[in-house]
Amino acid sequence: MCGIVGLLSYGAGAVDLTVLERMRDAMGHRGPDGADAWIATDRKVGLGHRRLSIVDLNVAATQPMKNEDGAVVITFNGEIYNHAKLRPELVARGHQFRTDHSDTEVLVHGYEEWGLEGLLQRIEGDYAFGIWDERRGLLSLARDRIGVKPLYYARINGRFAFASEMKALVQHPDFSPEIDPRAMFHYLSFLTTPAPMTMMRGIFKLPAGCCMMIDRAGKAAVSRYWDAVPGMGIDPSETAGLSEAALEDFYVTGIRDRLRASVEKRMMSDVPMGVFLSGGVDSSTNVALMSEFSSRPVETFTIGFSDYKHLNEYDSANQIARQFGTNHHEISINKKDMIDYLPKMIHSQDEPIADWVCIPLYFVSKLAHDNGMKVVQVGEGSDEQFCGYSGYMAYLKMYHKYWSPFRKYLPQPAQRLAASTANLLSGMHPKLPVYADIIDRAARSREHFWSGAMVFPDIMKGQLVNMDGVAGMSGDHYAEAAGLLDPEYMKLDSFNIVRSFLDPFDVKFPNSDPLTRMIHSEFRLRLPELLLMRVDKIGMSESLEARVPFLDHKLVEFSMDIPEEWKTKGGEPKYLLKKAVEGLIPDNIIYRKKMGFGAPMSDWMRSDFGHAVRASVLSSGLLRRGLLNVRYIEKLFDWHFRGRMDTSLYLWAIFNLTAWYDLWVDGKQVDTSRLSDAVA
Repeated sequence: MCGIVGLLSYGAGAVDLTVLERMRDAMGHRGPDGADAWIATDRKVGLGHRRLSIVDLNVAATQPMKNEDGAVVITFNGEIYNHAKLRPELVARGHQFRTDHSDTEVLVHGYEEWGLEGLLQRIEGDYAFGIWDERRGLLSLARDRIGVKPLYYARINGRFAFASEMKALVQHPDFSPEIDPRAMFHYLSFLTTPAPMTMMRGIFKLPAGCCMMIDRAGKAAVSRYWDAVPGMGIDPSETAGLSEAALEDFYVTGIRDRLRASVEKRMMSDVPMGVFLSGGVDSSTNVALMSEFSSRPVETFTIGFSDYKHLNEYDSANQIARQFGTNHHEISINKKDMIDYLPKMIHSQDEPIADWVCIPLYFVSKLAHDNGMKVVQVGEGSDEQFCGYSGYMAYLKMYHKYWSPFRKYLPQPAQRLAASTANLLSGMHPKLPVYADIIDRAARSREHFWSGAMVFPDIMKGQLVNMDGVAGMSGDHYAEAAGLLDPEYMKLDSFNIVRSFLDPFDVKFPNSDPLTRMIHSEFRLRLPELLLMRVDKIGMSESLEARVPFLDHKLVEFSMDIPEEWKTKGGEPKYLLKKAVEGLIPDNIIYRKKMGFGAPMSDWMRSDFGHAVRASVLSSGLLRRGLLNVRYIEKLFDWHFRGRMDTSLYLWAIFNLTAWYDLWVDGKQVDTSRLSDAVA
């Protein structure tokens, strides 16, 4: 994994090498092992690269990398797991390789041989790259199928700029940082900004599974080359006529085989690698399968809390470590550690990622880095594919038991009356708006499930956001013309985000069950833009690459063809995955109650730290913009302090937002001295 950056001048000016290097070096944490840059002879194009050496450590594999005649140049972040299989085919076609086993060079020659679309259909991996084709006068960008690697772009004074992180783009001297109020509006729904939007006006992120081509004149076009949909993983003839027992065996075997192959592929490395071990099903399975392919003990890393020991999973993690003979490492953190980390967290996130998992994720990443790791395997994506969250099960129960009958049997006037009544009653108690919002969705023929990470329901957001202050923002005609930005995203209705990918899905797959639709939604929004973004940004802040075996696209394609009734058979979350790993890891690990990876933020927010956070939020320059209702924010703090309602999620989302604004727009760091006083 590395940091990439590029500039294409389609105006009168040239690419300034000093500026390009400044942008590149803002991401030094992504590539501490080296840095280089390339400028075209006409100075209209420049590419930069920060290197984290993982595969082919030789200097010959340095980037930006050219083909034989220098007409194709690439800057690449990520790993191509099947590069060794593709190389002989390219050699047979006459391509000359200068490196021993660089996956980057396979991309260069693969682009020459197959073109961008052909290349993307052949490669397997996690990647973001930019390729300049001098003959065609074309810059091609791509982000991997699932969205493991991020890729941002901006247009800056006649230049098209792209980078692995937003902080590189804001280093351009002609870029003026400013918040995008519409992105903020959607962030307050989803804990993150939905692609292609970002919190920074004028900066966009390429969605997962998409590529973008920009010509010399700056004209751009975006297309989607992959999506998490049914119909790609299982041929109906494979399951036709199978008994229930035979069908279960087919699913279980298919999952286990693909997962084992995925882990084996992700063992590709010329440097030490480990695994984050929580002691749950996913991380324990990673350890078990990694042990099969490793000639030395697997390095495992676990984190806990010294001040909230009931949240720790040390016992389960140690059981797995002992069983598989791992070289195990542990760390405990407390509230002071969290407070001291906050300024770095806000900087590392790039834009608000209001998930407090970022805190323990940082410390376990640092633990791995300090013990010599450059690569770790993580368990993200398992719960999304196989319905591992209690929240998913609750949504499914609500859909089948209440939502569907409400929509089917209650006349429309009665539905609207129920929604109006619920809306009126929602002011009686802080917890009621969440339920009123669900009834309102049903009455208005909206989705019951928007995301597995919802913050403010519409009723609460209506009280928090000053709609008049947000409404004045216009769209971005360039992004819209390129086919990147849906104009509906600019409207003050976050349902438009969900509708933008579920409406086309329903046209193509009209008989899909509720869980399949939910999973598709998660792969378009929460998984790439929240969960994988936090893993990338926080891990790479410690120069650590995270690999996600559960998100191998072949496993995803297979799982998307498994119906809800099998994934939750007998009301058991992750039924098939648990069956698939029986015999690999102990049953008491497989069937113990899921704890989840989190932090005691609710309790921390009720301490003096919460009052310090309140002061930080209320003094933020963002609140002087008139976009948010200060009195409502004060009410949320008051409810939490008095124990009337746990509003820690809402408060953490607001704190991340205001701290981001203060740093990236106003240029002010989080005041840790005031927050640290709360620990005394």
